Amino acid sequence: MSPREAVEGRPWVWRAEFFDAFAGVDLVCGGWHVAYCCLSDMYGAPAAVEAMKRFHTYAVHSLGLSPRPAIFGFSRGGLYAVNYAHAYPDDTCCLYLDAPCLDIRNWPAGLNRYPRVEAEWARCKLIYGLTDDTVRDYDDSPLNHAPALAKRGIPVILVSGDADEAVYYPENGGAFERRYREHGGPIKVIIKPGGRHHPHSLEDPREIAAFILECWNSGTQGIGVY
Repeated sequence: MSPREAVEGRPWVWRAEFFDAFAGVDLVCGGWHVAYCCLSDMYGAPAAVEAMKRFHTYAVHSLGLSPRPAIFGFSRGGLYAVNYAHAYPDDTCCLYLDAPCLDIRNWPAGLNRYPRVEAEWARCKLIYGLTDDTVRDYDDSPLNHAPALAKRGIPVILVSGDADEAVYYPENGGAFERRYREHGGPIKVIIKPGGRHHPHSLEDPREIAAFILECWNSGTQGIGVY
């Protein structure tokens, strides 16, 4: 989507997943383009990340958008957003993670206290080249990328409900936050007391938008630890 009047530098929101859900932040970021590359059911796998890179190249070189979008990862979109930022940190202004799934071993594989989601897991292990046994030792998840991203200084805003029944916060967003802070990464966390997986975002999204705009206006890096 193109704004009526683009902000200088042509910043953009890149929705990893999902394009048309809870778009309040997109609207508050007036003058920004909003883009989406449909890679559903690829769970942030390496093949998805490389397809995202091709889309990024098109957006920058053919459409003239900024090389550093703000990448939004809602729910399973967290897998895409973090894995892409890890592979291509110079392509990332900041990350907005909302109730993010950050480890395929939790969802959809169903390890730990999660129930397995059979249809999703069948597709996921096929695209990743994993099995029910090899996934137990899989260590290339977004959670494992937190230290490297933190050291690169990529700003993150994370929004989650503490009663999320689908993507448990302690094993996903909470674990990511701890690792990010341990390695000095700039991260702001907003916890919604009693919040479940839906609805995403905040009733008033201006706090999230303000974070993203500050990242852009400060040159995308080094905005401090929240």
